[in-house]
Amino acid sequence: MDRMFRVLGFWTLVIALMSLAGDMIPMSLIFFFQTAVFVILGYMRLSERTYILLFWGYMIISFSGFTYWSFFKMSI
Repeated sequence: MDRMFRVLGFWTLVIALMSLAGDMIPMSLIFFFQTAVFVILGYMRLSERTYILLFWGYMIISFSGFTYWSFFKMSI
């Protein structure tokens, strides 16, 4: 399970670099931060249950933030 967080770190790094190339600085900074967190978590050797709980917490926070932003902050 720890390898999966390293894979997530790789893909968030790819997204961060693409958004940096597209001059989307705030998005790239968010994804660089996520990359650092995922890589650090990938090397912590936690239990599988802890990794699953961390992933579900991440998913709930990210989907709640995305829904809030798309519903209240984006203009139609």
